[in-house]
Amino acid sequence: MNKMTGLALGGVVAAILMVLQYAEAQTSYVVGDGTGWRVPQDASTYQNWASDKNFTVGDTLSFIFQTGLHNVIEVSEESYNSCSSANPIGTTYNTGPANVTLNRGGEHYYICSFGNHCNNGQRLAITVSGSSTAFPPATTTAPPPPSSSAPSSFHTTVLPFLFLSAFVFIAF
Repeated sequence: MNKMTGLALGGVVAAILMVLQYAEAQTSYVVGDGTGWRVPQDASTYQNWASDKNFTVGDTLSFIFQTGLHNVIEVSEESYNSCSSANPIGTTYNTGPANVTLNRGGEHYYICSFGNHCNNGQRLAITVSGSSTAFPPATTTAPPPPSSSAPSSFHTTVLPFLFLSAFVFIAF
């Protein structure tokens, strides 16, 4: 294997590892943690829960609730403020638990439309950053060309890395 083929193969393996890292970097949150998705004793429960979270595109919210007693509806800010389910955004989740993947950045608003649940605090407003922070920023400088003494070090350093990377790739 010549140096250029080895470098190209190494680049492909690095790209695969970055994709795997990105997939693993997404976070799954249980809304309300141990409280789950129900009418809270304190109307600020869900806002307090969300206040220290950094939501990003690709994260998942798990709303844990008993089917038939609650639901989850994503709504506009206006509908959130008025606790109105008249104009839902996307799917209404009537079966618990409900897993919602955050697929866009910006503000997201969720309510329960059963009875006065929303008015009693069963609602959640979060801000989602537009992209995951798993990928490092792209660089514009090319790596220096390999030195002429690289062939022996290539086999002792890169080949074990490639073998391990191939194993990880096949395992997934």
